[in-house]
Amino acid sequence: MPYARRGEVWLVDLGLAAKTRPALIASVSFLDHERAVYLILPHTTAVRGTRFEVPLDLRWLERGAFDAQGIRNVPGAVLMRRLGALTDEQMKQVEAAIRRVFGME
Repeated sequence: MPYARRGEVWLVDLGLAAKTRPALIASVSFLDHERAVYLILPHTTAVRGTRFEVPLDLRWLERGAFDAQGIRNVPGAVLMRRLGALTDEQMKQVEAAIRRVFGME
């Protein structure tokens, strides 16, 4: 099973209806005795311009946005391939969207 780190973007198999798509790993590393699940934000190319979307210009990813309204947990088994990683500044933008979606801002 692959090991992903916070801030990395992976190609993730979200099942038949949701397809395979890029997703950002937003969770911190888990310990051996904790559930081996990852908190992800899916990437979408169907951008609506909401306050919960984070559009980022990444040369290795199709134009779109990470959607904080689509946050979900997935097991490591659905992580297919690492595509790249965000910078600290880009992660701060994503963290702000996560705070907004949970009403913490």
